[in-house]
Amino acid sequence: MADPGAPVRVVLVDDHPVVRAGLRALVGGQDGIEVVGEAEDLPSAERVVAAERPDVVLMDLSLGDGPGGAEVTARLRAMPHPPNVLVLTTYDTEADILRALDAGALGYLLKDAPAEQLFAGIRSTARGETVLAPSVAARLVRRTASPGPVVTEREVEVLELLARGLGNREMARELLVSEATVKSHLSHVYTKLGVDTRAGAVAAAIERRITRSG
Repeated sequence: MADPGAPVRVVLVDDHPVVRAGLRALVGGQDGIEVVGEAEDLPSAERVVAAERPDVVLMDLSLGDGPGGAEVTARLRAMPHPPNVLVLTTYDTEADILRALDAGALGYLLKDAPAEQLFAGIRSTARGETVLAPSVAARLVRRTASPGPVVTEREVEVLELLARGLGNREMARELLVSEATVKSHLSHVYTKLGVDTRAGAVAAAIERRITRSG
């Protein structure tokens, strides 16, 4: 999580130089946000993230002939000091959205988003919060889903706290349990929803009809 008193350090990952230049001018001109690097593919993204250790990576999904943004996201999230990833793309299919979130992206915005929504999304991502464009969230909610997995009341509470962007320590305080218990609940939720990331769990909870069970 970014230091509240320091600028949010951002790396741009997009295979179009003109797009990166535009984003650098737009995002870098905001108070409290600093663009510290750019990349066009997986190797350059890994290099710049390792060197700069940014708070947020702004990630396009289409990166030319190499690995796509979802795969790059997964690789960056597996690094020793992983940045939080905010997808910024033109693609809004359910498959693209879920693939990116399951890869570890905390948020998903579209390139036609208003500038203020993008700035707010970057700051929220730096705080570890889940960010979804309204149209993306609506698409997931409208998705026709088969009956969802059965989860306990406490696991539903955990999912609601995840959606608010709380970390394990804050969740433990809210639920009046230990962090170890929170981790256990998260493990069960991940297994039931078939995901392995916090953002993936939130997305799965939105797209499926979760059945509460005592």
